[in-house]
Amino acid sequence: MNGNQGIMRIGEVHAQLRKNFPDIELSKIRYYEDKGLVQPSRSRKGYRLYSERDVDCLREAVRLAQEEFVPLRVVRLRLIEQGLLKDLPVVASARHAARDAVTNIVSIPAPDPARPAPRANLKVVAALEVDDASSDQQYFTMSEFLGATGLSSSTVHTLHALGLLAPVSLGHEIAFTQFDLRAATCASALLERGLDVRLLGSLRRVAEREVGLVNDLSVPLRSRAGGLSGEQAQSVTVELAGEVSALREVLYQRALQEYLCN
Repeated sequence: MNGNQGIMRIGEVHAQLRKNFPDIELSKIRYYEDKGLVQPSRSRKGYRLYSERDVDCLREAVRLAQEEFVPLRVVRLRLIEQGLLKDLPVVASARHAARDAVTNIVSIPAPDPARPAPRANLKVVAALEVDDASSDQQYFTMSEFLGATGLSSSTVHTLHALGLLAPVSLGHEIAFTQFDLRAATCASALLERGLDVRLLGSLRRVAEREVGLVNDLSVPLRSRAGGLSGEQAQSVTVELAGEVSALREVLYQRALQEYLCN
């Protein structure tokens, strides 16, 4: 039997997972699919079909999340590294994205077809670094995004496929976040230097691995034995992330200096 062939319906998968995790609910399986932690195939009628590999992927995802307290973004990275999951871009389902953000779409002028698209400018990045937390909930349509970044639609699709952009699906429309706008602007500056766009995917993996390191270091803080409330543990984790980032910056500068001197 081919372990990659979809042969089980979601109810059968749920029954298998309950052998290891008796309290797991059916909705958790769908939630993990929304987060890109499992990629079932579909029947002609649209039913999810899971392979044994999919079940192994879900079992490992649940174990990492519930027993090791690994954030789902890092869980996905580890599943990819273990060969249980393909490194495909994740688009949030309309069910979750529309609920959280459909009322927060903002409008910026769409590009004029008669005028050339503006070149990306790093000043845009600085302008987006605002203190208002609600700004992270602003969204841009594809035409607005192309106008703001000056990128072609094919380049945007490539950056999405590499995981540098993480747009969400709002109904029947794809919407980009301000994080996408900042990432695209930085990527554009590199692409203008002639960099192969495919090399940018490695930068995403570096960032995710750093988040994984922060998770590994902060697990004791989030455990019951840590004696901290959830809010306190989160605050300490943020401080820990800053310290990890500072150390990484020092190591990066040293490595760069050594590279330039050789």
